[in-house]
Amino acid sequence: MARRAGLLAATLSLLILAACGGGGRPSLVGKSTPSPGVAVPTSDSLIAKATVPNLAVYSAPNIPQASSNYQNPWLLNNDPKLAVPLVMLVRARQPNWVQVLLPIRPNGSLGWVRASTVTLEPDPYRITVSLSAHQLTVYDGNAVLLQDTVADGAPATPTPPGTYYIRVLLKAPDPTTIYGPYAYGLSGHSDALTTFDGGDAELGVHGNNDASVLGHDVTHGCIRMSNAKITQLAGILPLGTPVTIST
Repeated sequence: MARRAGLLAATLSLLILAACGGGGRPSLVGKSTPSPGVAVPTSDSLIAKATVPNLAVYSAPNIPQASSNYQNPWLLNNDPKLAVPLVMLVRARQPNWVQVLLPIRPNGSLGWVRASTVTLEPDPYRITVSLSAHQLTVYDGNAVLLQDTVADGAPATPTPPGTYYIRVLLKAPDPTTIYGPYAYGLSGHSDALTTFDGGDAELGVHGNNDASVLGHDVTHGCIRMSNAKITQLAGILPLGTPVTIST
C-alpha cells in the first residue's frame, strides 16, 4: 500500500472547512507521551476506495437506503472539483458487501456498498485527538509516530467528538494564511454550524498562522496544529486514515 496521501495543489477555497480564529497564550508542542485516556490502536484499518464514479449506497445489503433526500439507493459521487478518489472508512464486512462510514450529515452515518464497486486497502495509521488535553497523536500501528499540541473548537462552536477519516489533503498556495501550509478535510461536519463560507462546514485538521492559539479552544470547530508537524504528516498519511476525536 502506498503510504503517501493523494495531494491536491489547489486553493483552500475548494475545501469548506470550519475556519479557525482567536488568540491565546503560547503553549508547548510535541509532547513525548500519549494523553491519559486516549486508547492506543492495535490493528490496521481498512479503507474502501470507490472504483466507480457514482457509488450506490444501501441501508443494508440489498436493501435500498431510505431517505427523502436521495434516490433509493442513493448515489455518493466522486467530487470532481477536488480531483481525489472517493474514500471511506470500513466498519464491517459481509460476503459481497462492505459497510462504510459516510462523509455526510449527520456525523457517524453508515451505509453498505457492493464489494465489487470498491477496492480495500489496509492503513496502519490512526489519529487521535483529545480535546481536553489539546493533544493530537498519530500512530503507526501501536507506535506513536507524532504528537502535537492543538487548538480546537471555541465554546460556541465546539469540535464534535466522534470517529471520522481523512477525505482530502490540500496544499495551500499561500502557507501564511490561517490554514498554514496544508489542510486535511475530514468526513465530519460541525454540529454548531450548518454552513460556513458558502459550504457545509466540514471539519478539518490544518496548520495555522498564529502558534499562540495552540492549546486553546478558539476555532470554529476545526483542529489547528503546528505547521512543521502537519507538513511532516502530509508526506505520510493516506486518504482514509481514521481520526478519532474524544472529549
